[in-house]
Amino acid sequence: MMTQVQKFVKNQKFAQSELQQYLDSENLNTPILNQTSANQLPKREPIKHLLIGSPKAVTSTIHYLQVIGYASIGDWSPLLPTANPGEVMSILIHQILMQ
Repeated sequence: MMTQVQKFVKNQKFAQSELQQYLDSENLNTPILNQTSANQLPKREPIKHLLIGSPKAVTSTIHYLQVIGYASIGDWSPLLPTANPGEVMSILIHQILMQ
């Protein structure tokens, strides 16, 4: 019988694998025009959000984040199953301005 720690580690590895497959499919590379113009532009940095929970909780949170203007529903990945029954995850990569 698996201990709680072993189950947690197994679930984490599964979720990381699913997440990595999604991130590998994203193209985050954008060419920099030249060093001078790059220094003049505001710096943007990707931040990754990961929601894990029941389909209803994840979907509700995604909708709430759209209502408050943070991210559109279409910006999130499709709901991906985790190793836990009845649990899904969704990923958002959001560009933020860095000062």
